[in-house]
Formats: sequence, C-alpha cells, structure tokens
Amino acid sequence: MSDEEWERFLQESVAGAAGAPEEPSANAREAAARERHRPPQGRRPRPPARARRGTGRYVAGLAVAAALLAAALFPRQLLDWAGAAWQGGTRPAAEEAPRDAPRTGPDLRPTVADPFRGSPAAGWAGGTAGITVPEARATGWMDAGQVGQALLRSRDFMAAAGLDPRVLRGERPEKAVALLNPHQKDVREYLRAALSPAAPTPKTDPLLLFSRFRPDQARLAGDVVRTRGQLTYREGKRGAVEVTADVTFVYPVTPAAADAGADAEVVRTIVRRQVVLSWDDPAKVVTEPGTASLVSYALHVTNGGCSGPTGYFVPPFGTAGDGPADPADRIDPYDRGEPLDTGDGTSAADGGCATAVRS
Repeated sequence: MSDEEWERFLQESVAGAAGAPEEPSANAREAAARERHRPPQGRRPRPPARARRGTGRYVAGLAVAAALLAAALFPRQLLDWAGAAWQGGTRPAAEEAPRDAPRTGPDLRPTVADPFRGSPAAGWAGGTAGITVPEARATGWMDAGQVGQALLRSRDFMAAAGLDPRVLRGERPEKAVALLNPHQKDVREYLRAALSPAAPTPKTDPLLLFSRFRPDQARLAGDVVRTRGQLTYREGKRGAVEVTADVTFVYPVTPAAADAGADAEVVRTIVRRQVVLSWDDPAKVVTEPGTASLVSYALHVTNGGCSGPTGYFVPPFGTAGDGPADPADRIDPYDRGEPLDTGDGTSAADGGCATAVRS
C-alpha cells in the first residue's frame, strides 16, 4: 500500500467510513471476555480438542502457504525432488502395485481345466501383464527415453528367464543370456557351468536365474503362467541405471506322463525372483549395446523340490499335504510384503523345506 493510500485509509477510518474498523470500549471488551468464557446455557464447556483442531487448521494453512511460496521461488528444485522419488520406483500409495496376495476362501484343489482354482493367483494377470513398469525419467547417464528402453529390456529378461516355453521345457535360455553383458567374467563363468550337461552345484544351479522343469517329469497345465511384481530403478555406480525386478511366478504343472486327462494331478510351483540389473554407461564400463550387468539375484521356491540341486524344479506330485507341522516352518509363498535378501544367490533346492500355508 502506498503512502497516499494509507493516509486515505486513516482519514476514512476517523470519518467513520463504511467498513472502517472501530476500537471497542473498555466495557465492551470486558463484556465480550465474560461472554467468551461463559459456557452456553444447558451445555458443558467444549473439550480442549476444539483448540487442537484449530491449531491443526492453522498449521495446515502455514504448510499450504509455504508450499505455494516454494513453488513460486524454487519450481525447478521441486520438480527435481519429485523426479527423484519416481526414479527410485516410489509412487503414491493409491498407484502402487499391490504386493500382498489377497486372501482366499475355502481350499479348492486345482484341476487341469482350472489350474489356478483356490489360489490367490486366480486374480493375477498372466505373463508380462502382471509385471508393473514405472514411468521413465532421466536418470544417471540416460535420458527418459533410454531409461524406458532399459526398463522394457529388464522386463524382457524376466520374461525370457521365467516365461519362455522353451526354457520352461529345459532348453537353453538364449534370449535371456543375450541381454546380459558378455564382458562380465564371473557371470560368463556361471552361465557356462550352469548350462553345461554336468550336474550343478549350489553355486552353479541354473535355477538361480532361470525357471526350468525336466520335460520327462513335469509339464505346464495349460499355457498361462500367472505373475505379480514390479520394476523399480535408481542411479547406480558410475551413473548407471540400476533396475530391480521383483516378480512372483505361479507355474501350474502336471506329471509329464499323465494320461488321465482332466483328472491329472496339478501342482503349483511358486517362484519369487528378485534380480538387479545395471545398465552401464559404455564410456565408463566395458559392455555391449542393449546388455546389462548382473548385480545380484535371489529367489524363493515353493513346491519346487527339497533335495540337492538338479538344475530343474521338481514338483512334489503325490505328496500333497506332507511337510513339517511346526508353525514356525510354515510360509505363505504369495506374501510379497518382505523383500528378498540379494547376494550371490543360493540354490533353489538347497536343504530343508517348509510347509506352504497356501499353494
């Protein structure tokens, strides 16, 4: 307000202009004070919560004002902050892909015609449709378009390793291997040992990265594998884009020699995989275009075998209901609420078993 406007306001106030503020008299102030502290007739004084609610509105008002001021003064910084949250795969709760499997009703045994009957996976999507891909934003050495390609290739790796029908039949995972950096010596040595005819060890088990069933022992019931999972990403070492894929696969299988048709036994092998891939800057890391370095991998398998590693999942046909009775040894393979521990991996069939509360 200019000096002239302020002077005019004071003159109008003294003259009693409409809407001009008036100073209450001492008697009026005293009466108003008594009225404020007097409980309404027939009612008790309101609890202190009223003051707390008022304080809450005041603080909210300050927060809104501060946010508006920050948006006006620092728009670029706010956009960068929002982008950083998305780069890590963090999304608003309303948009976040569901992680916990829904509870089911009465236990219903699966059939060849309905292999997901009685399973939480009955409500899941099939194939790559169940794998959520976040919005791509510029990260590290990549622009938004390159990040989008890295995310899609990471999903392609999970599909080639866990959904390819030929790989599920025990064939070599050519498409998945083609997406891995061939200059990564330790991974190259692992692949050579894991995919050789020799019996695998816990460290060279191909199931650490690839889903395989022995074709003369088990086959898919139908042609659909249900999935649920998501990709997240962040800036990694040397400006790389590091993508984490966390996906649960549900494979309904029957005995390979089954000739009972619709009455064949169906077992669901449930595999949760977490794979971390680094899409490196070729100016800083020796790599090939369109390939990623393997950072870590981990998995959890239910109904896939409990003996030493064979290189294939071994569904427990004819043993439904067997297993430890100790509640401490019971697990829920559909529960995605806890992260998997990543490292150099552990065998998919490396020791004792637990009883699945749902399968």
